[in-house]
Amino acid sequence: MVLKKIINRPEDFVDEVTESLLMAHPDRLRAVTADRRALVRADAPVPGKVGIVTGGGSGHLPLFLGYVGQGLATGVAVGNVFSSPSSEQIAAATRGSNGGAGVLYLYGNYGGDVYNFDLAADVVAAEGIGTATVLGTDDVLSAPRGKESTRRGVAGLFFAYKTAGAAAERGDDLEAVRAVAQRTVDRTRTMGVGLSPTILPAAGEPTFTLGEGEMEVGIGIHGEPGSHRGALETADEITDRFLTEILGELDPKPGERVAVLVNGLGATPLEELYLIYRRVHQVLGERGVVIHRRYIGEFATSLEMAGASVSLLLLDDGLAELLDAPAASPFFSQGDTGAVPEAAVRDAEDGAPGAVGRAPEPRRTGTPSALRSLIADVLERMPAHADELRELDSRLGDGDLGITVSAGAAAAREALLALPEDVHHADALRAAASAFAAANPSTFAALVGTGLLAAAAASEESERLSAADAARLTSALTARVRERGGARPGDKTFVDVLLGVERALEGTADAGAAAAAAAGAAERTVEETRGLTSSRGRAAWVGERGAGERDPGSVAVLRFLEELRDRLA
Repeated sequence: MVLKKIINRPEDFVDEVTESLLMAHPDRLRAVTADRRALVRADAPVPGKVGIVTGGGSGHLPLFLGYVGQGLATGVAVGNVFSSPSSEQIAAATRGSNGGAGVLYLYGNYGGDVYNFDLAADVVAAEGIGTATVLGTDDVLSAPRGKESTRRGVAGLFFAYKTAGAAAERGDDLEAVRAVAQRTVDRTRTMGVGLSPTILPAAGEPTFTLGEGEMEVGIGIHGEPGSHRGALETADEITDRFLTEILGELDPKPGERVAVLVNGLGATPLEELYLIYRRVHQVLGERGVVIHRRYIGEFATSLEMAGASVSLLLLDDGLAELLDAPAASPFFSQGDTGAVPEAAVRDAEDGAPGAVGRAPEPRRTGTPSALRSLIADVLERMPAHADELRELDSRLGDGDLGITVSAGAAAAREALLALPEDVHHADALRAAASAFAAANPSTFAALVGTGLLAAAAASEESERLSAADAARLTSALTARVRERGGARPGDKTFVDVLLGVERALEGTADAGAAAAAAAGAAERTVEETRGLTSSRGRAAWVGERGAGERDPGSVAVLRFLEELRDRLA
């Protein structure tokens, strides 16, 4: 397939898109970071109102950033094509959306997004911003009944933006807005079909292949495999497939109301979408189900993928009222929201990112921070281990751990050196955590980042850190990693190493001795767990073939502790 796209350099694609949107809609959007990857509605933050932040990979317009506006989301973090935004970008969008009543995170249920939004929640919690989370899980065929919470979020997210945004606009508190969003998600189902693949700008290759005259039912918006591949069917036959699954789960009774969304995936003529709606209208009418509102067009796309999806929201009186409320964004308008204040528009047209997206200034103690210089020195040595970690990870995972650690270490070191020499130790840890996680967003980076943030919070209690604090901070780090990653002892992850280090540090009071004990415990644990089969993450996919291999994440922790030990020797 020949790459034919109206773009400039593929690597500039996302940044030029966000720049274009800001130019075209200065009355609606503004950036709160210099890289324009965190955007908010032009009048954000709205004092006293709950903010709603969404985000995800680019390539799905109008999802996600197309729903930033009045009566919808307040802010968005923009990732690369089909890739999660970083925790730093999410945190910046959160600050820019916080009007003092807290912020709801509302986004699709994808692993990288979950880790980075959770990490951002930890970052802003330390700044006093409360958050809550609701995940879109409307894709019927992405997981069976009984496992609805693991399903993907697709076009049905639109309904949650609409109802939660209206609830926030009328002044509901954070828990009430969260409850509205969750009720909407629970009562929404989506099913789609793909007719042709999408082509990533940077790769220039299709994300999947379909034969002539074939369709794939249940395909994801990134090209994830569906549940059925076969000969192309008629519009009515495809729609009947959708409705069999959707109505089988929602089971609307005669007289009940629904909202219908017929969505094009990027390259489907509007006429064909209306043919799908025609059949939906017929079937629902035969069942006596009332269509309260209908939306037909492109609401969640996948670049130039041909195909369509149908979403149904089973309404109650409260959700119907919120769905009917006015809303306005660059890509969606309903009713009259009133004009955006002129002052906000002037600020947006000025083009300068607002200070509201920036992290607070670090605290200073008046005494040089030994922790800052120590960690910076150790991080400088970590890129030397990149090849080893890449080779280990290529045998058990996707091979990106080497770049994750080397890029993360370099970014964290740069962040530390940019701080004042007398920075408070907790702020130093937070800066390193955020920089490491954002440099090359991945599960490992996010887990290390969130663990370091927990350690930073635990360190607030001490005016000065000593070796005696090491066990307590390691315990906080380990607990957070286990909470967010779900790993248990014996799953052959770096949690095993952290638990061994935690035990070895108990009662140590000398820094050199503590570092030596930690490195020794890590080395023993790496070897003791070598014969196990991995039970978490990508390494679990290789099954018994992983027995005998060292866990890459555990080795990364070991190398850090060895460098720390040598620095303190």
